[in-house]
Amino acid sequence: MKTAHVIIDPADPAFSKIGRVDEDRLDATTEGDIARQSALDDAAAMQDAAVYARRVRRRLGLSQAEFSQRIDVSLQTIRNWEQGKRRPTGAAKALLKVLDSIPEAALEALQSGQDGSVHSGVDRH
Repeated sequence: MKTAHVIIDPADPAFSKIGRVDEDRLDATTEGDIARQSALDDAAAMQDAAVYARRVRRRLGLSQAEFSQRIDVSLQTIRNWEQGKRRPTGAAKALLKVLDSIPEAALEALQSGQDGSVHSGVDRH
């Protein structure tokens, strides 16, 4: 990959618009404009989360009901994630990331946790 070095001279008219703020447009932006854009951004983020949750489940080859049981999350929650009504957060979000990157190990760990045979390697006797 080539690296290009550019020297920007603020006095050079060719560079006068690079990195500049359109102050007229900025001044014309209302609180309503900001609120509308924020709502659009939030809606897009919810759709991204929905697509991600659905993709992880489908890559595992599981139905919503099967996925719900395997990760011990209610079926309604899975549906809400995939329909963009809710977004996975905290531990659920982390679990989806692990399921996406190392699905076999994650599912094995979840299975061993559900059947009560979690082994920490520490003898507690």
